[in-house]
Amino acid sequence: MMVKICGITTREDAVAAVAAGAHALGFNFCESSPRFLDPDAAAVIGEDLRVLKVGVFVNAAPEVVADIAERAALDIVQLHGSEDPVEFATMRVWKAFRVTENWNPETLDSYGAEAFLLDGPAPGTGQSFDWTQARGLRQRIVLAGGLGPDNVAIAVRMVQPWGVDACSALEKSLGIKDHERVRQFVHNAVQAATKL
Repeated sequence: MMVKICGITTREDAVAAVAAGAHALGFNFCESSPRFLDPDAAAVIGEDLRVLKVGVFVNAAPEVVADIAERAALDIVQLHGSEDPVEFATMRVWKAFRVTENWNPETLDSYGAEAFLLDGPAPGTGQSFDWTQARGLRQRIVLAGGLGPDNVAIAVRMVQPWGVDACSALEKSLGIKDHERVRQFVHNAVQAATKL
């Protein structure tokens, strides 16, 4: 079970997430986000941490993404917009989708992504979606959207995803993580996965 803690904005939160057992940290490079992070700050925050560093982007040009990925020492770019997958063929990509009533899982087949992050209708707000729409998919699925320590075990048992991702449900204030909630989230996700 891959566990990603997204919306990291401080070194302290990054270190706490890694200590809790997280496998990936998410850094937001969408300027309209309240969790936006400068690429150079992300590089300092993630320096020497042995986890995947994932950059979150929305409709950024490929050359911008490549520049930020290099500056921030990212391992993976997570694309949330309507980006053309061909333009990102040289990068490790996780493609994100907002799952709504009209979402079609066959859309996943048109992307050559390493994994697919399935999120609620408004990413980063804690809104969930009907998890039954994610069950039985053959691709690497990272389940997101409204996940926290209280419901991640249920979600893992229901969907059996490759990974899980949480952000706002782990915060004590906007952009600042509650380290105990992070620890509980990672523990509950991993424990649920070991019982599958």
